[in-house]
Amino acid sequence: MDAHGRHTILRGVNLGGDCKVPWPDGGTDRPSDFSDHRTVSFVGRPFPLEEADEHLARIARWGFNTLRLLTTWEAVEHAGPGQHDEDYLDYFTAIVERAQAHGLFVFVDFHQDVWSRMSGGDGAPGWVFEALGLDFTKFDAADAAHVMQHRYNYTSEERRQEDRYPMMSWASNYRLAANGIAWTAFFAGEILTPDWTVEGRNVQRFLQDHYLEAMAAVARRVAHLDNVIGFDTFNEPGLGWVGLPMSAPRLKATPEDPLPVWPGAAWTPLDGLRAARGRTVEVANLGWGDERGVLRLINRQIANTAGVSIWRDDGPDPFERAGAWRLDPDGDLVLDEDFFRLKDGQPIDHENQCMGPFFARVAETVRAVRPDWLLFAELCPYLVGTGRFFPDTMPERSVNASHWYDIDILRKKRFDPDQHDSPLKAKYFNQMAYIAWLGSKFGTDGAPTLIGEFGIPYDLNHGEAFEAWAGGERGEGVWTAHAQALALMYDALDALKLSSTQWNYTASNRNDLRVGDGWNQEDLSIFSADQVDGGTPNDPDAGARALLGFCRPYAPLAQGTITTMRYADDRFDLELEADLAIDAPTEIYAPEVRFPAGVSVKVSQAAARWTHDRAAQKVLVWAAETGSLSIAVEPA
Repeated sequence: MDAHGRHTILRGVNLGGDCKVPWPDGGTDRPSDFSDHRTVSFVGRPFPLEEADEHLARIARWGFNTLRLLTTWEAVEHAGPGQHDEDYLDYFTAIVERAQAHGLFVFVDFHQDVWSRMSGGDGAPGWVFEALGLDFTKFDAADAAHVMQHRYNYTSEERRQEDRYPMMSWASNYRLAANGIAWTAFFAGEILTPDWTVEGRNVQRFLQDHYLEAMAAVARRVAHLDNVIGFDTFNEPGLGWVGLPMSAPRLKATPEDPLPVWPGAAWTPLDGLRAARGRTVEVANLGWGDERGVLRLINRQIANTAGVSIWRDDGPDPFERAGAWRLDPDGDLVLDEDFFRLKDGQPIDHENQCMGPFFARVAETVRAVRPDWLLFAELCPYLVGTGRFFPDTMPERSVNASHWYDIDILRKKRFDPDQHDSPLKAKYFNQMAYIAWLGSKFGTDGAPTLIGEFGIPYDLNHGEAFEAWAGGERGEGVWTAHAQALALMYDALDALKLSSTQWNYTASNRNDLRVGDGWNQEDLSIFSADQVDGGTPNDPDAGARALLGFCRPYAPLAQGTITTMRYADDRFDLELEADLAIDAPTEIYAPEVRFPAGVSVKVSQAAARWTHDRAAQKVLVWAAETGSLSIAVEPA
């Protein structure tokens, strides 16, 4: 609810995809050995300050009222432990101030993907690996991380090099040694490796302390801004090796171990630990078997053929010291097959023993700065749908900020606009409804849900829209497939009355299969600079990709409680239980692109009144009585 007590729908966008990499030349479409990791700067992400009003005005014009504003641990603390980038903090604060001027709420997302840029993603600074005793310059040779900058041939004109860096392959890093070590240390160091210390603290405490100190540095800078409504806990956190058997490949999901299984190299913790110590290892390569959902061994692949160790000393590593395994010239030994699964004979409960205390620490950190902030909580995305839940005890005023994607579209990058859409409608509704149900399990009263990420790749169908645009085609027909896919997603959000922040708006996006959002060839931005230069002169919507997919009517504020919200066949219908005790009107976003000649409004209460603020693209409705109120908005 807002300050008047109106039912509020937060409809926003992630800003933005290129905030994962330094400015201006940090994108993965450019080679790097990360040797400059201490001197990089993120000032200019998501855009130079002088361009902020142009981009933020466009976002607000398209009906978004909320930003999930990305930053990273590296952006704040890249220079070294405790050395916060004050210039970046100044810049980030200025971006939030400009967002406030455009009427945009903000919640801050400390983003990561597969831990760090040096391990194939983004997030943690490079010096963190040094603190862990790891040499990230050896990751590629040891097959400890799959990194585009090490695998791509940047001198080739070929935009996609599937043999070198397969599409969407960055996520495989969660299985490899660099991520296994880092995430296990971050969340379970105190449980599994109590004697592993860094600067006199257990490794878990050391890592979390620095992460939270970086978060606190941002919090202190933006505390005076009332448009900041809270902080995300950590984007899509990994599980590390917690819950896995030491040496047995997982062939199927089970009630005890419900995480999905995937074909491909089945790295076990033992494989990762041995390779990290410089062993050449044989990793089981799995494929689908005859039984649905069950994998089988196809062959074995050789990894770390060079025999490179990623540890900065000769060992033993912290897990060997803790009794998990032993490096032995006569054959490496598993000493405890259940090392990552059991502690003192009891299963390790990652959600309650690891995530619960972490959520509490995040809430304590940000609320020490401003007590009224919300906590946007996330679990490992692979847990969603497996029957596992958020911790039993959640901090008060937490929001279920889980993510949702159509995995088929995301991985295959295919969508047929001529297909029968009823199955997709049902699928999207049911899956999002399940995510909302997870929020209902928070405490005794439940919590609101905001889908923190959803969206589509714009290089769908082999980038055919890019080719059409480059060939001179204009208009929304170029983006038919994209708009239809997004519309189905927003239909489900409307039906469930869910808040959301779409992934994403990237100011530097290019209609280029190598570049995209500037990170690992992902291309999910609703905006591309390429669309501005070749678009219609003086078009306020210039830069949009599939505008009709996401720019549509909805009710951000209701004078009561929304019961139904639907947009179909050019008509927007809203039903609510109006409450005259609320002294503020219902607001409906009525975009010009949908209502170019104005609006026709019908209300079920004869004495209710309405106005249309065409410049602001809003319809305002004041109820005449408490009770049922139906509103229909159509083009004039």
